[in-house]
Parts: sequence; C-alpha cells; structure tokens
Amino acid sequence: MSHILSLAAGTLPEFLPDQVAEAAGQSGFSHVGFTIEPEKWSAEQAKATKAAIRQYGLRVLDVEVIWIPKGGLLTDDHRIIIEAGAELGAPNVLVVSAEPDPDRTAAALHQLCEWAAPADMTVSLEFLMITAIRSLGAALDIVARCDHSAASVLIDSLHFQRAGHSASDLRDVDQSLLNYSQICDGNLHCKKDFDSYLEDAIDLRCAPGEGELPLTDLLASLPSAIPLSLEVRSKAYRDRYPDAVQRTKAVRAAAMDFFRRNDIAID
Repeated sequence: MSHILSLAAGTLPEFLPDQVAEAAGQSGFSHVGFTIEPEKWSAEQAKATKAAIRQYGLRVLDVEVIWIPKGGLLTDDHRIIIEAGAELGAPNVLVVSAEPDPDRTAAALHQLCEWAAPADMTVSLEFLMITAIRSLGAALDIVARCDHSAASVLIDSLHFQRAGHSASDLRDVDQSLLNYSQICDGNLHCKKDFDSYLEDAIDLRCAPGEGELPLTDLLASLPSAIPLSLEVRSKAYRDRYPDAVQRTKAVRAAAMDFFRRNDIAID
C-alpha cells in the first residue's frame, strides 16, 4: 500500500496559501495543506489559491490550525478556517486546544465537527506538549467525549516522541480515528520546558532520515496507506532555502530518499 505525501503548510510558514500551493506544484507534490489565518483570508486569496491548485492538479489534504481557547468558546474566526477548508476541498481540519477541562474541549470539538460535517471534513485533534492536550490518551479521551463521527486524532511524529510514546502505544487504537499523520524527523530528546518544546516544534525539525526519531517503527504502526503530511518546520531549512520552491524541493528530495531506503511506498 502506498502513502500520499502532502506538503504541510508548516514547511513554509512565512508564505501565503497560494505561494504554498505554487511551491508544492513546482516541487512534484500531489497534495498540499494550508494554514488559514482568518485576518488574511480574503476572496482574492481564495481565488489565487484555487487557481494554483488547479494549475498544478493538486489535491488539498488539510487546513490548519484551529486553536480551541481557554474557556472553550468558539468564534467566527474558527468557522472561517473550516469554511476555507470546505471551499478548497480539504478533507481534514487540524485542531489543538488550550482549554484544560476535557468536557469543555470535547464540547468545542463537537461544535467544530457540526460545522465541518456538511463538507465531509474530519476534525483532527492534535496533542503536543505546548497545549492542554499532551498525550495520545488524552486526545482519544476527548474524541470519545465528543461523540461525533467527524472527530479524529492527529499523530505528529515529533509530538508523539515528545509525549513519551512509542509505536506500541498505537496497537489498540481504532485505526478509523487516524485519517492522516504529520511526519518529520528531529532530535531524540528535548528539554522538558515550554520554551524548549516550542523551539523544538517551530525551528528544530528536519526531514525524515536526517534526525534520530524512530520513524520506521511509527510508520509501521500507523494504518498502511495513511496520508502523510510532510511538516519540516525548520530554521536551518529556512535559512538555507529562503526561496519557497527551493526549500520545498530540498525537503521533498530528502524525504523521498528516506522512503526509498526504507522501502516505504509513496504514491
């Protein structure tokens, strides 16, 4: 079984969605994801993004990121991200939560699912050490409390490692809850404080095969054809490749080399 490989928006965090689509198309990706910032999303930006998607025959994997705020109250800005995803044809929207109360987070997640379901979008809850949801178990608990068919869990290879998980932790997870996964490499360990976790997430990632994470074990434990979103949010890559297309090509080439060496099929 082959994996879809999508360019994650986080690989090009300083570029607008239409520029991300252009870079994905010029670099040989079949799929792409977008960060939607409500204050920057406009009819003009939507038109330019859709034009780039059409030009290169791309498909959209996801849009991000909805932050459930402390208190769990959603606003029109959260709905704008879902509406943008629906307009672009994204099957997934990524969500994280700053609300520590699981019932309030679950209620907000349920509302997001209600907004997303008419467009056949799944709402993927990501766990990471800089949010209130910090483990796979906590994310699965929220999804169970949410009790909506559109709710799912997002595994990011870096955050999975930082949460102290190993591939065996996925053994009993309902695979229907795993619609896609973010993949990157990185350092095996990280200091256990907020600033270190934040720097690790936004600056210190690297392409698969360039770091120390047990990626082959993780991939072997995920659903066999799960789509992969290549999120190499890396200061080193940003500094070396300020051009969006050059960076995207370099990240994809490194990842494809890793996949070939490990006999991991990419569609």
